[in-house]
Order: sequence, then C-alpha cells, then structure tokens
Amino acid sequence: MELAKITTKGQITLPISIRKELNLKDGDKVAFIEKDGNYILVNPVSLTIDKVRDAFKGEAEKLGLKTEEDVAKMIKEFRKEKKSK
Repeated sequence: MELAKITTKGQITLPISIRKELNLKDGDKVAFIEKDGNYILVNPVSLTIDKVRDAFKGEAEKLGLKTEEDVAKMIKEFRKEKKSK
C-alpha cells in the first residue's frame, strides 16, 4: 500500500511506483472511479482504450479480420473507396 499526503490546496504527489504502474508522465491526467464506496485511481487513456476494446469485442471476427495485416488491408481499401468518391 502506498500513501500520499494532501496539501492545503488539495494536491497530492503520486508515489513513483504508482506513476510507473499506471504509465503516467508529467502533465497526464488521472481519473477517479467510485466503486462500492471506494475510489479507484486510473489512467483515463487506458480506461478509454478498455471501453473501446469492449465496445468492438467480436467485431473483428464478424468482419473476418484475423490478423493485423487483415485490418491494414481493410483500411487501405476503405481509404481507396473514399478517394474515388
């Protein structure tokens, strides 16, 4: 468990081990999520990526995309179609 002290301005310094674990750099923002009366500190970028991944879960299989190359090919074809319009 890591502890952080709150200043009179309501600021805290996150311990280096927490910053490393969350992959946080200077200037990054953090999010606080309430769960069962407790607050969880998260990296909002990771949270957004998780939400997007969950939203698209199963879509690759529906489109027949099995590899990164399949995805790249689909994107190239889409761009080609957009240019021709």
